[in-house]
Amino acid sequence: MDTPIPNDLSAFWMPFSANRQFKAAPRLLAGAKDMHYRTPDGREILDGTAGLWCVNAGHGRPEITKAIQDQAGEMDYAPPFQMGHPKAFELAARLTGLAPDPLSHAFFTNSGSEAVDTALKIALAYHARNGEPGRRRLIGRARGYHGAGFGGISVGGISPNRTNFGGLLPEVDHLGHTHNLKENAYSKGQPDWGGHLAEELNDLAALHGPGTIAAVIVEPMAGSTGVLVPPKGYLERLRAICDAHGIILIFDEVITGFGRLGASFAAARFGVTPDVMTLAKGLTNAAVPMGAVLVSGEIFDAFMDGAENIIELFHGYTYSAHPLACAAGLATLALYERDNLFERAASLESYWRDAVHGLRGLPNVIDIRNIGLTAGIELGPRDGAPGMRGYEALVACFEAGALVRVTGDTIALSPPLIIAETQIDTLLAIVAGAIENIG
Repeated sequence: MDTPIPNDLSAFWMPFSANRQFKAAPRLLAGAKDMHYRTPDGREILDGTAGLWCVNAGHGRPEITKAIQDQAGEMDYAPPFQMGHPKAFELAARLTGLAPDPLSHAFFTNSGSEAVDTALKIALAYHARNGEPGRRRLIGRARGYHGAGFGGISVGGISPNRTNFGGLLPEVDHLGHTHNLKENAYSKGQPDWGGHLAEELNDLAALHGPGTIAAVIVEPMAGSTGVLVPPKGYLERLRAICDAHGIILIFDEVITGFGRLGASFAAARFGVTPDVMTLAKGLTNAAVPMGAVLVSGEIFDAFMDGAENIIELFHGYTYSAHPLACAAGLATLALYERDNLFERAASLESYWRDAVHGLRGLPNVIDIRNIGLTAGIELGPRDGAPGMRGYEALVACFEAGALVRVTGDTIALSPPLIIAETQIDTLLAIVAGAIENIG
């Protein structure tokens, strides 16, 4: 292992990346602190995406680093099956204390993808235990992203994530997405148009029979597909339809949780509480991989019957509630509270909104949408080369000193919640320059 090997970048098969394109002109990050990454040659890169929607408290926070170091020295690993460690229970208590009622129990995973698959399994198992084993159908939404597991890509609605992988899960259907350039382009916050689209769930219930549907899973705000903000009344109507038909409502808050929308969770921001919520990303400020599934007391209690020595749910992961992840999670939640970061995000929203919408009128910009500290800047596709403008914007921003995320021809922004107004100005100036230069 001490023998030097040439680092020609060939061994690493990069995820969700154009490997050949990247390795021909690599964009490498070597360090990070607060609002900036640092490249191997010492350039500072302003982080306009909180890493990957996840470093909500900014990079290199010493409180989180120390918590991880201390935990590694105290106990590196504890088996989660039939055993436990104190920080797992403490984190579950603090997390459910932050969540809206009645989400009162937490099941820990290692990622958002695992959290989604776990949530789907819990929903199916709940109905079986509750005397309705015929509820097997899962409803996702077009353009939804729910991770890369087979469950997540089955209920997800982004086509490239689903092709090449076979038939996926059976008995899955999808609602339509809510994005409509004719009706809600350049909306500031929630669009006025589109709440009626939730009625598609009633149509699916009529088509398949309401007694066959186990769960509906949606992102309150669809992030990975390009920041699609829920229309006014849409989530409220989904909640009502689920209640009417006995369907479990799952919110995928892997992106929207922990202050991203100016509140603890999107459920709190929109005043709509699901039966199940999936979390990850900002849970540990991305310092250690971790995900979680929050469930209502009613769902949890349905499993707590029969003999006490019987395992209630045959599901879990070797690294569920990993001690280092729990330590990072506790330190992160404490940091959010101490620095009032959720409130800070809310206070910056109007400045952020005005700065983002200031890009309206730039070449090829066909829509801008925002909520909380997120924004989607949609560019018209180049004839015969969809996605190329987005990719060129990504590269141009990086070369100019800012990290952005693109999905197709949409630039997605979601900076750490510690961003200052002057840094918002800098970020949007870089994005504007990139848009003007790529043509």
